[in-house]
Amino acid sequence: MLAFQPSCRAALRIAAAAKAKSQAKTAAAEKAIRTLVKRGEPITFQAVQREADVSHAFLYNHPDLRERIERPRAQACPALAPAPPADDQSPLVLAPTSQITRLKKQHRDEVQPLRDALEQTRRENLDLRRKLARRGRDTPPPQARVIRPC
Repeated sequence: MLAFQPSCRAALRIAAAAKAKSQAKTAAAEKAIRTLVKRGEPITFQAVQREADVSHAFLYNHPDLRERIERPRAQACPALAPAPPADDQSPLVLAPTSQITRLKKQHRDEVQPLRDALEQTRRENLDLRRKLARRGRDTPPPQARVIRPC
């Protein structure tokens, strides 16, 4: 079986087409970055990928595009500040915490009467079982009666 071996001209045409395709994708990615900046949207790999219709791998493998995407992202996320002390709770933590505490108390208040009722029912059930067991020992089992047709 003969393997296909492209001629030198075909190889050059393939390389030229690949280069043109890469340049078109680069231009589309750059245009996408400019569009996102104009709209005021965050510049992320995913946003550029969607806008330019290119792959994540393409963006990561092109250092100039990668740097243009990472630079605004790094500027938007300042260096991590030291964590505030534990006793200095922010309102963002206190509000949900107090809400959770309130809901837990409400849940306990609603569930306790149900548990009490369940316990009472279990006790009554046990008493009835004991009475039934005593009754069964005291009296003989009822005789089966045959019902005849009229």
